[in-house]
Amino acid sequence: MSIQTKNLTKLYGAQKAVDDVSFEVKSGEVVGFLGPNGAGKSTTMKILTGLIPQTGGEAWVNGVNVREDSMAVRRTTGYLPENNPQYDDMFIKEYLNFVAGLYKMGSEKESRIKELISRIGLEVEQHKKIGQLSKGYRQRVGLAQALLHDPSVLILDEPTSGLDPNQIIEIRNLISSIGNKKTVLLSTHIMQEVEAICDRIVIINRGKIVADDTTANIKKKLDGKQQVIVVEFNSSPNVNKIQAVEGVLKVEKKDGNLYEITGNKNTDIRGNLFNMAVKNKLTVLSMQEKGHSLEQVFQELTSNK
Repeated sequence: MSIQTKNLTKLYGAQKAVDDVSFEVKSGEVVGFLGPNGAGKSTTMKILTGLIPQTGGEAWVNGVNVREDSMAVRRTTGYLPENNPQYDDMFIKEYLNFVAGLYKMGSEKESRIKELISRIGLEVEQHKKIGQLSKGYRQRVGLAQALLHDPSVLILDEPTSGLDPNQIIEIRNLISSIGNKKTVLLSTHIMQEVEAICDRIVIINRGKIVADDTTANIKKKLDGKQQVIVVEFNSSPNVNKIQAVEGVLKVEKKDGNLYEITGNKNTDIRGNLFNMAVKNKLTVLSMQEKGHSLEQVFQELTSNK
């Protein structure tokens, strides 16, 4: 395993930021680490990178116990923190040279810096100071410093936070290409990003793991609880009449005469909806069952009920 945690716990006073967390990331996997703000994602990532100690439990990266040898862990781990701290008065090459010195890279550092500047798309901006860069290019610099020592494990905390749609796609494609050769643990609030690049998802809420599975399997978690039907009528019915149909829980009007209707899974509402339409002299133009989105499952698993 590239990453492994067992009963990991972190206390801040009486508050449990991380509460008995256990999960694994296999070599070569790209895993989305999801959760609402304050769920314990960043704290777990900081423990894995050796930046802060855990209160209890154990964590290993590439088989090395983080508590026992955090320096060895840092040699094989690349970390991009959420706030991505950098020296604004340094030029890009100057900053990367500085980071290379911290890793005690030898004669290969110049060729490695040149390679990353080209690969990550920093060539146009390479003669600027970091303080002059846009948020998107600052994120690229952050990825370059995380990759500089050629780590086998990458831990990326909100790598596309604050970026515009074009920048998000560019960084997403870059992470996808990196993930072909490295193990990646990725934290993000953008569900499309997760579905596009992650092999598996781990969801944490209030410091505890609430889901750990493939994207497809996690999306099925609501299927046993609710049924979502999308119906198009020839004209707009009274919403109250749809709501009164046996088994219907929620009605949401979409464009035109299209309605998204959520029903109790124990009642097949399709027949009831058809009967309602006939009774009210409506024609059903189309009716299909809709699968649940990752956003819906995330909300269900992390809602503080």
